[in-house]
Amino acid sequence: MKEIFVKDGALRQAASEGMDAFVGVFVKAIDDAIGGELTAETMSELSTDQVALLAWNILHEEVMDGGFIQLIHNGYGGFIFRNPFAKIMNLWGIEGLGPLINKARKLYFLYEDELTEDCTDEEFMSLFERYPQFDDLDDSFVEHEEDWMEQVAQYIDDHIESFAKIA
Repeated sequence: MKEIFVKDGALRQAASEGMDAFVGVFVKAIDDAIGGELTAETMSELSTDQVALLAWNILHEEVMDGGFIQLIHNGYGGFIFRNPFAKIMNLWGIEGLGPLINKARKLYFLYEDELTEDCTDEEFMSLFERYPQFDDLDDSFVEHEEDWMEQVAQYIDDHIESFAKIA
């Protein structure tokens, strides 16, 4: 496993700024350690918790920016839905996220081909009209995002050694 370090001062600063910044310190340290390249090879250098944190970060950024349709269209569907990410979130105690991911997974497998096709910006925007099944899932994610981020931060705080060493 790759050794990943976070500086104590950076961690204290981030903790004072809030849970997003706290989680972000670990995401950045892991991302930096793999050179910003999340591949099968670099994932093998990380712990399950480290990979799951990167998956959470991708899920969070994509869904908050453009919903599950954007997540899938941008090529992250397989990473989120073809791996045990929902199960890991359940193991972390992130209440309600696993079932939401499983609902989105069903839609992913139904519409993967259409949602991952190359398209223009206009065609991409039309996907939201063509697949309104994702609307409730997007709304639920946004509604619970703050609680889930807090729970992710708490899990990291309780298991820091699974994510990085403090320098």
